[in-house]
Amino acid sequence: MIKSSELILNPDGSVYHLNLLPENIANDIIFVGDQERVSKITQHFDSIEFSTQKREFKTETGMYKGKRITVQSTGIGPDNIDIVFNELDALVNVDLKTREIKPNHTALNIVRIGTSGSLQADIPVDSWVMSKYAVGLDNMLRSYLIEEHSIAELEDAFIQQTNWDLRKGRPTVVACDVTLENKIYSDKFHKGFTGTAGGFYGPQGRVVRLNIQDPNLNKKMDAFNHNGTRMTNLEMETSAIYGLGKLLGHNCLSLNAIIANRAVGEFSSNPEKTVNELIAYTLDKLIK
Repeated sequence: MIKSSELILNPDGSVYHLNLLPENIANDIIFVGDQERVSKITQHFDSIEFSTQKREFKTETGMYKGKRITVQSTGIGPDNIDIVFNELDALVNVDLKTREIKPNHTALNIVRIGTSGSLQADIPVDSWVMSKYAVGLDNMLRSYLIEEHSIAELEDAFIQQTNWDLRKGRPTVVACDVTLENKIYSDKFHKGFTGTAGGFYGPQGRVVRLNIQDPNLNKKMDAFNHNGTRMTNLEMETSAIYGLGKLLGHNCLSLNAIIANRAVGEFSSNPEKTVNELIAYTLDKLIK
């Protein structure tokens, strides 16, 4: 029996942060960071049956061309992914009344649609990246027993090639779900190795008023290459999604609209168009 201090429920029985009951979500879920992007996806739906918001976590569930889909905003960062993932999993794999784990596991299909900055000159603004792998530059996944699912060979290569300071913790590399990868992939995508940072400024090499631990880290990540696997982009959620997905038995894929290219210093002149095209493409792939 899971203690009430470990899985907190609201007075109506919903999970604490997301304010959701099991019947409020579908098995196919789209993650977005920005709560305002939820409606930009569900405006394509034929109908919306449920909508709620608590803090930055906005949820809408409805029908798109005969398929029931939930769109969930996560906010920014691996710490928020930890909250969202554990509570969504509890909705389908824990009996919230008895607080016992259900005997039959339910696997969710989770696709992230996000924005990101490219680290390579040949991955231009307004292109799309599908994250084949993600490396967590934060330490969130190391709170769990992730070693069975992480890729030590890529982690070791990353540590060596970037001269990573292990005082910041060991980076964690996790792969996407192959079934979702095959379902959604087309030649519209660059397949990528995505870096997930625990912050927007110093952790991504930005300097405003504070000096950072390794001013050359971005250049070293740009140059990373292990048997043809290059770092493609940098954002703040994908490795947490992949790691918790593997640990909890859910199928996860991260798709990134490239709205900036840090290698050449460019920003998209119409980022909304790039994101909207990725949304429409993903929705139609999910129903097949």
